[in-house]
Formats: sequence, C-alpha cells, structure tokens
Amino acid sequence: MSVRSISILGATGSVGASTLDLIRRNRDQWRVVALTANCSAGELGRLAREFGAEIAVVSDESCLPQLREALSGSAVEAAGGVAALCEAAERPVDLTIAAIVGCAGLAPTMAAIETGGTIALANKEALVSAGDVMTAAVARNGATLLPVDSEHNAIFQCLQGNDIAEVRWVTLTASGGPFRTWNADQLAAATPKQAVAHPNWDMGAKISVDSATMMNKGLEFIEAHHLFPVGLDRLRIVVHPQSVIHSMVEYRDGSTLAQLGPSDMRVPIASCLAWPKRMETPCEPLDLAGIGELSFFAPDENLFPATRLARDAVNAGGAAPAVLNAANEIAVAAFLAGKIGFTKIAVLVDQALNQAIPPAPATLEDVLTVDGQARRQASELLESC
Repeated sequence: MSVRSISILGATGSVGASTLDLIRRNRDQWRVVALTANCSAGELGRLAREFGAEIAVVSDESCLPQLREALSGSAVEAAGGVAALCEAAERPVDLTIAAIVGCAGLAPTMAAIETGGTIALANKEALVSAGDVMTAAVARNGATLLPVDSEHNAIFQCLQGNDIAEVRWVTLTASGGPFRTWNADQLAAATPKQAVAHPNWDMGAKISVDSATMMNKGLEFIEAHHLFPVGLDRLRIVVHPQSVIHSMVEYRDGSTLAQLGPSDMRVPIASCLAWPKRMETPCEPLDLAGIGELSFFAPDENLFPATRLARDAVNAGGAAPAVLNAANEIAVAAFLAGKIGFTKIAVLVDQALNQAIPPAPATLEDVLTVDGQARRQASELLESC
C-alpha cells in the first residue's frame, strides 16, 4: 500500500487525538505533514516529534516560544499565528483533517479547500457560518469534502451507490444529551459540570454543552442542508438515546438505510481515512443482543428550543446561521464561565436572531465580518441579561 500524506488542523483536540491514534496503528501507511493547535505547545511538540511532522503551528502566536522549546533539536519546523496556520493548511497533502473548533477553523479550512484536495471536515461551524461560500469554493477548486461528524458520515455512507434524487427523508439522530429526561426546573439549575458529562460520547466542553442544549443537532441540521441538498423539508431529527444508529436515509420506495456503530469517533474518522475503502479500528463490535433495544423520540422543542432556532435560522437565510453560531459560542462560553444559567443559552441566541440580520455573506471576509459583529452584539445582549 502506498504511503499517503496527511495534515491535521486541530491535532490536540478529541478528533485530532482519535485520528492520530488510528495513524499510530498504521504508521507505515501515513506521512504526517502538518499538525496544528491553538496553543497546547508542549503536547503539540510531543506529537510533532512522535509522528515526524514537517511543521507544527500554534495559532496563538504567544505560544510559539514554548513550541520552539518543545521542538528544540528536532527537524520539525515551528510556526505561529493565523497566517502560518493557513500556510500550513495550503501544503499539498492527500488528506486534510479540519478539526479546529469554532470560527477559528474557517480560514485554514478554506485554505485547504483552495488547494483542491480532499478535506475531512469535523468543524461544524465552517458549514453553518459559511455554507454557501464554502460549498462554492469546493466546486470551484474541485475539492472533495468528507464528513467526519458521526451523523453526517453515517448519511454519507447510506447514500453511497444511490441517487440523492431518490431520497425521501434524511434523519439525523440525537442522543438527547445528559438532560434528556430533565424538567424545566432542573434545566434552569443545571451546572457546567453536569452539562459536559455526556452519557455516550467523550467530547470537548463546548460541543458537550451544545449536545446538552441540542444546539449540536441544530448546527448539524444546517450542515446537512449544505452537504446533502435534498431540501430542508426532507431533513428531520429524532432522539435516539442509545447512540447506536448514527443517522438514516429513507428512499422513495420505502427502504430505510441506517448506519450503526459504537459511540467512538474513530469509526467515522476511519471511514474518512480509508475512503473509498475500509480499514481496521480497535473499536469493539456492536453487541446488539447486549444493547437489547433501540428507542426513538421526537425532540421536545419547548424544553430544548435550539433545534427550532437552527431551523428558523436556515429558513430565514442570509447571515442568520452565522449569527446563530456566533451567539451560541458567546452564550456557551458565558455558561461555562458561570455567568449565565443553562436555559439562558437558547434565550441569548433567540435574542440575537431577533436583531437585524445582515445579508448573505459572499466571501470568507464577509463571513468573518458578520461573525465579529454578531459576537459583539451577543456580548452586549449578555451584559444586559
């Protein structure tokens, strides 16, 4: 098997760690070109040494001296800052893993797309805030997008070999998060520690809170709209607490294809690493008899309004999805810092969407301008709470 080259944008996060675990198990099949992180200079330096990366980049330039110290005596190039991050993303590779959380991942992901390569996208916010801009860039540059999110990767697998015009429904499954059975009073008193304790998945704090509010599924709804253009009226969400079925596609003949797998991000990541083939993973096989039953529920949008807010935003069009995403990031950060209660996250996002919404962004610069304005507006709303 020929050696393939890979860059991992966001190497020290959960997706990056899972990707490197798979590469470590198939070390002779991969050449690591670039590894990046926001800071985490010591960890990034250790990984760059282990995998013999050509370059390691911290987007926070103040962390560059630490990174240089961590790489002292090695052949790995060290760099810092957003410009260096984008330059690393532009290096030609067979596969780029785009796993930088939030809008910080927009510019480097776009830089990778503009090389015309294959990008495994784990950054929800990229398509939520810049969906039209990004999909246009993919088409213009002949790039390939592979979805890493377990739900979108499941849909991608269920669509293989089929005509998207034959699709009746695309169903995204949601675990419901740690608060699925809680009432309104309990939700109002929920703490950050409780919100990040996801029952099925091991994820970072921000995405765990998004899962608890169901905003994670709202963002995925918008992302699916861009990845799988079946029409908004053919996308739906169902709560599936066991997280065994990751998503489903129903065709017009009544056949429904579902992708099942363990709650381990290495499964969808492996799908992208090996695409269009398959590869071994260390994940335990499903024990369906042991699981016993699979259950499904309609989302409760009175207690968890985030999915409704996301649907309203994508229906409104323009820059509304970017505003939704920016306001949510501000609100989640405030909740994690103990500044607002759990239920106030959705309230703040709703208030942001009720402000004047800018027109649809046409360029990445437009997206970043809208994002900045929305963050400032959300911060002002936060102060008035």
